[in-house]
Amino acid sequence: MAVPKRRTSKTRTRQRRTHYKVEVPGMVKCSECGELKLSHRVCKHCGSYKGETVVEK
Repeated sequence: MAVPKRRTSKTRTRQRRTHYKVEVPGMVKCSECGELKLSHRVCKHCGSYKGETVVEK
């Protein structure tokens, strides 16, 4: 079984993990009200999807 010869330093570990970043979800403007919303979802602000009112508020 492979065992590391020396302890991995904090710097080395952090350099390796620099690519593990939180990404912002794909936000788009609602065509009805202009609020930012997740793509392919009903708008939480006005309740529309693809130009049609789906949820009454």
